[in-house]
Amino acid sequence: MIVGERKPMEELLGMIEDFERILVLGCKGCVTVCCAGGPKEVKTLSTLIRMDRKQKGRKVITIEASTELQCEPESIRPILEKMANQYDVVLSMACGAGVQTVAKLFPDKLVLPALNTNFTGIAEEHGVWTEACLACGDCVLGRTAGICPVTLCAKGLLNGPCGGASEGKCEVSKDQPCAWQEIYHALKRLNRLHYLKQKPQVKDWPVHPGRVVREDLREVETT
Repeated sequence: MIVGERKPMEELLGMIEDFERILVLGCKGCVTVCCAGGPKEVKTLSTLIRMDRKQKGRKVITIEASTELQCEPESIRPILEKMANQYDVVLSMACGAGVQTVAKLFPDKLVLPALNTNFTGIAEEHGVWTEACLACGDCVLGRTAGICPVTLCAKGLLNGPCGGASEGKCEVSKDQPCAWQEIYHALKRLNRLHYLKQKPQVKDWPVHPGRVVREDLREVETT
């Protein structure tokens, strides 16, 4: 999932300083799972904004709404069209993709990000998320036992450990396990150590911005 966290309140309040009608828009996707931008967080942020304006003796109207996925036009368009005349600015509590989707669909409305998008990751424990994928566009997990060396190795090595690891820990950070030692132990457990003898392919790094086109889905939509 995409992991994000709310921007500092001082920064957010500065961004919306000139507006009186603010739509605080949440997303029920990834940022709800990581407790950053779901309906609960929308309510909290909206309350904090009102409290700040009250202390300053200034008027504000906050409108609270959440959509299933801000990055999906079909999900977001009906909500914003319905309330188009009720707000002056959108404070988006989604990842960067959600913010950009809303801005593209409604070019006449200013859309501001309420979150910082950190990374694509997994939940380690309650309240702790770890980066797990760089979305490199050329996945090697099939030969590394589901452990990503591109992300989890501090040097992003694709052909084995660097030689600087000590007692299973990365030389860059002693709190970080060596990704390639983890891969070795996982492959050994799965009886797949021969994967390490395969010559690694040259990494096909993607060109940005990336784009995926599924012609079969486009054809279905037009029929």
